[in-house]
Amino acid sequence: MRKLIVFIIALLTLPAAAQNDTDHNFTVAKNLEVFNAIYKNLDLLYVDRLPADTVIGNAVDAMLESLDPYTEYYPQAKGKDLKLLMTGKYAGVGALIRYSPKYKNTFIDEPYENMPAANAGLRKGDLILAIDALSMEGKPTQFVSDHLRGDAGTTFMIKIKRPSTGKIMKLKITRGAIKMPAVPYYGLLGNGLGYINLNQFTEGAAKDFRRAFVDMKKDGMQKLVIDLRNNGGGLENEAVDIVNLFVPKDLMIVSNRGKVKRLDRNYKTNSEPIDTVIPIVVLVNGNTASSSEITAGALQDLDRAVIMGTRTYGKGLVQTTVDLPYNGKLKLTTHKYYIPSGRCIQAVNYKHDRGGYTEHVPDSLSRIFHTRNGREVRDGGGIKPDIEVKPDTASNIQSYLMSVIDSTETVLEYVLDYVAKHPTIVGPSEFELSDADYEAFKQHVLNSGFKYDGVSEKILKELVKTAKFEGYYDDAKAEFEAIENKLKHNVAKDLDYNRDRIKQALAADIVGVYYYQRGTIAYTLKHDKQMKAAKKLLGNMTEYRKILNK
Repeated sequence: MRKLIVFIIALLTLPAAAQNDTDHNFTVAKNLEVFNAIYKNLDLLYVDRLPADTVIGNAVDAMLESLDPYTEYYPQAKGKDLKLLMTGKYAGVGALIRYSPKYKNTFIDEPYENMPAANAGLRKGDLILAIDALSMEGKPTQFVSDHLRGDAGTTFMIKIKRPSTGKIMKLKITRGAIKMPAVPYYGLLGNGLGYINLNQFTEGAAKDFRRAFVDMKKDGMQKLVIDLRNNGGGLENEAVDIVNLFVPKDLMIVSNRGKVKRLDRNYKTNSEPIDTVIPIVVLVNGNTASSSEITAGALQDLDRAVIMGTRTYGKGLVQTTVDLPYNGKLKLTTHKYYIPSGRCIQAVNYKHDRGGYTEHVPDSLSRIFHTRNGREVRDGGGIKPDIEVKPDTASNIQSYLMSVIDSTETVLEYVLDYVAKHPTIVGPSEFELSDADYEAFKQHVLNSGFKYDGVSEKILKELVKTAKFEGYYDDAKAEFEAIENKLKHNVAKDLDYNRDRIKQALAADIVGVYYYQRGTIAYTLKHDKQMKAAKKLLGNMTEYRKILNK
């Protein structure tokens, strides 16, 4: 008893932190013991035999779901998925595939340039019927993808059907090491303006970016647009190396701070830059995240570039990969990162009680920081651009036509028919669909049975439903019916009203068949509202410098 009293007194006199650690460790041990006991009893007594991987896997997934969306467990079977995420590399044929409800089959949606699928002669629209002796007819995308992938150097036979001709063919393909390009397109756009599209921060991204920059610099580039729209990020060091191309050595670019202080890390520029004066505009949007935000945010904080577009995603968290037993991996959030002004741009606070929930950081609670030149910038909520330029938005009918929502595959069939009739087309910068081409497309849509939900009709139906519920409908029935007749969407009318944007979207799809991803990007730049704004700003150096020196 005396020993127990002494022990309790010792606990009460411990520093608060030590006491809290003791309480925490006891709570952890208690709950692990309870979990272990629950599973042992389930395994011993439950009426059915339990698949351990599934049951315990579900428990692990539920635990991680209460944290944040970036903390994930990768068992050995999913190790390749993590490797692809980190490196952008995998072994396969190099093509996007998707399932078609109309054809009830998976098909080649986009073969990548100079990859095994394209080199073997596979084209957009080819239905995948079999891989070796195994039928793929009716199989979902993931099943087909698993069989297209394999070790680099292995070969297989693929049986396909080409819808434009109805011809069935067998082709031999050798799988290769596939790495998606970090820079799918770059080039001079006239008047000394260079453009680099950077779509990921995988291994070697900074080298690819540098190569593109130096290449255009040799050809007379005098100003630069860096396109980080829809770039979900990747490796921090690649972002730091790209920023280093434009700012001096030994500058702090990003600082990682977490619970375990010995694991904190500061990233500084470690080499001499190649150009500290070239005017730069960085294009961003709501899908610009993580390392993309480090790049854009650092260039903004150092007053080295004008950021243009719409507010970025707001991912200010850093993940670390930890080895687990039996060749598993845990990718977990260990730090927040802070860019040169000292701000963290994380937009969401993840709460871990009550099963996990999120809180968005409101602008009213964001704090003011300052760039090197003294301009005000804020933390929380991503990177706010120096100049906001909203993109053109797709119309309702365009969204239906150009997505997988359309079960009639109207656009796919038109594109395949167009390609079958045109063995070649002019380059992406010159190509446009003619009015006659669009009229042919319009008739194709009208004859296909294409349907879509009109937004105005949906809203009216909800209004009618509410009016009936509240008892006002009968008094306004005639007015409701008159509005309904006027709002009935007319596909032909909608196709005419949205002609220009639908025509551009169609043309981009067609160009991609001939010139792959680089062609699609080159074509869309011609009609890009945000790109036009970047060109205009870089054509006015007085305004450009004024923004960076406010």
